[in-house]
Amino acid sequence: MRIQDVRGLTDVQLSEELENSYRAMQNLRFRLATKQLTNTAEMRSTRKTVARLKTIMRERELVGI
Repeated sequence: MRIQDVRGLTDVQLSEELENSYRAMQNLRFRLATKQLTNTAEMRSTRKTVARLKTIMRERELVGI
């Protein structure tokens, strides 16, 4: 997910997307542990998505102060 897409989401959508990303990361960890993960770059991509989401949430939190 690109940063422009993330900035266009509402706060509720951001939290839902963060939950989904955490769930996806957990799935990827299980698949990696059971040797079913073929594309290991997915882990990195998902981690970066989580970081983007958390960054935007924090930016909005600081602006609201």
